[in-house]
Formats: sequence, structure tokens, C-alpha cells
Amino acid sequence: MRARLSIETEVAAMSDLSREELTAQWEKIYKCPPPKGVRRELLIRAAAWHLQAKRLGGFSTETRRLLRSAIDRVEKKIADRDRQPNVVDDDIKVTIAQKRKQVLPGARLVRDWNGKTHIVDVIEDGFVFEAKIYPSLSSIARKITGAHWSGPRFFGL
Repeated sequence: MRARLSIETEVAAMSDLSREELTAQWEKIYKCPPPKGVRRELLIRAAAWHLQAKRLGGFSTETRRLLRSAIDRVEKKIADRDRQPNVVDDDIKVTIAQKRKQVLPGARLVRDWNGKTHIVDVIEDGFVFEAKIYPSLSSIARKITGAHWSGPRFFGL
């Protein structure tokens, strides 16, 4: 009972740690920096889980076996997805996204936006729009709309 009280106290104290201290704990536990943009809440939860697992023993053997089995099934489905477009087994569905259409040099893309027709010519080194060369369709879509767009989606590819 006393050990449980000590763990609860330590977990509660984690919310008082700074982000830098939580990041240092993450790096100590996982041997790598946390993903960019990870929320402080997740850093606290990860540190708390690790503390509890270290003190109380972590996952049971049965839980580890079930997790390993689930990981193996998902990895197999991912490996098999190149052979079959859709795989459904044990309520896990893996769908392969269709490849985008390649636009060959010499093609012309036309898009109406807010009552104006925009024309883009495809060249070897990128795209020509309003007598300027752009490296991507997304940069052209941003120029036209003023917002971030997927260029291929904006032009219907």
C-alpha cells in the first residue's frame, strides 16, 4: 500500500515539471527526443506510465503476447498490400491509395477559380503560370487561392 501511495505522489508531482524536464525524461526513457509538436500532456503520461511499469512490472505476459500478435498481423497486412488493393481480415482493412496521375511535359492544366480561368503549362523543370516557373502545383494553388492547397488536388489530378 505504501509503495502505491509513493507512486501516486510521484505521478502527481510530474505535472509540476517543466517541459524541458519532461523532455529530458522522455529522452532518458526512449533514447530519442520526443516527436516535434508533442503535447506536454503526452510527455507527462509517458513518464507516468514508465514509472508505474518500472515499479509494478509493466504489461503482463499475456498482454505482451496479444500486442505482439496484433503487431505481427498488421505488419503482415502492410507487407501483403502490394499484392492486393484491399485486404480485410479480422476487422483490419488496408487500402492502397491510387498513384497520382503523372502530368507529362507539354500538358496544359486549366482551373476556374472565383470566376477566373487559370492556365498552367507543364514543362520538364516544373510548371509555368503567369510567365513564371514554379517548382510545384501546390505553390501555384497557393498563389491563386491565397491558402494552402494540395496542388494536384486543386487541379483535379
